Amino acid sequence: MLDPRLLRTFIAIIEAGGFTRAAERLHMTQSTLSQQLARLEEAVGQTLVDRDARPIRPSAAGERLLGYARRIMALQSEATAALGNPAGTTPIHIGLPEDVFSRPMARLFGEFARRHQEIRLDVSAGLSRDLTRRYRGGEFDIVVVKETAPSNDCRASFPEATGWFESKDAPGAWPDPVPLVTFPPGGLYRETMFDRIERERRHWYIAFSGSSLNNVLVAVEGGLGITLLPIAATLGRHVRPYTRFGDEAPIMVSIYAWESTGLVAELVQQIGAALSERSGRPGKS
Repeated sequence: MLDPRLLRTFIAIIEAGGFTRAAERLHMTQSTLSQQLARLEEAVGQTLVDRDARPIRPSAAGERLLGYARRIMALQSEATAALGNPAGTTPIHIGLPEDVFSRPMARLFGEFARRHQEIRLDVSAGLSRDLTRRYRGGEFDIVVVKETAPSNDCRASFPEATGWFESKDAPGAWPDPVPLVTFPPGGLYRETMFDRIERERRHWYIAFSGSSLNNVLVAVEGGLGITLLPIAATLGRHVRPYTRFGDEAPIMVSIYAWESTGLVAELVQQIGAALSERSGRPGKS
């Protein structure tokens, strides 16, 4: 392995054109400089400079080594700078439902990361019950979940209006049994849908089950069936309210966090402000 200190000496001798100026540049004696060059030549087994030339020039072997030496020194500088830069070295793990990770939320995260460059935000989206399980298991520092009622340790909670939707191209009346578009088992809206439609004494079947909000919306837009979703998630989509079942009780959107101070608490506060604006109502803490 070539010693970077010896490579730096070799580069300085060539760039300075002599031992005297190179020694001044490196703040060492000419004797030490000569010794380091000799050690490098011994390591590679070849003469690297023409000592009789004025100014001193690299030998044929020295010319081949010079480019590599400069690249090695450049990489060493980059590595030193990277290790000395704290940017992105402290992770904050966040879990939240897919529709909560909106453009405004992404902008909030972006602004937070720019203000605190040492922070790396690791964000995961998923179903609320799975997110809750993973938060309780210690996988997340902050989690936003949807639930019928918040737990005692939530930082804040906000009501989210929900409603039934169908395609704008849907027929005037759905047949019996009614086709449903749902999330997979474990999804909060899925069970609420089943409870409501059975209270309406309607027969039903699952026509489509989608693992993401977009998949569910595309299926409804395509006329596969009706579904229950947050009203805000349907804005701009090719769907309309399905009024047969009337209004639904709101779902609560809750924030949980293990830490109550520092940057995590600052981010929780900002997420809460964004959710408050999203719901149009102040949160409960």
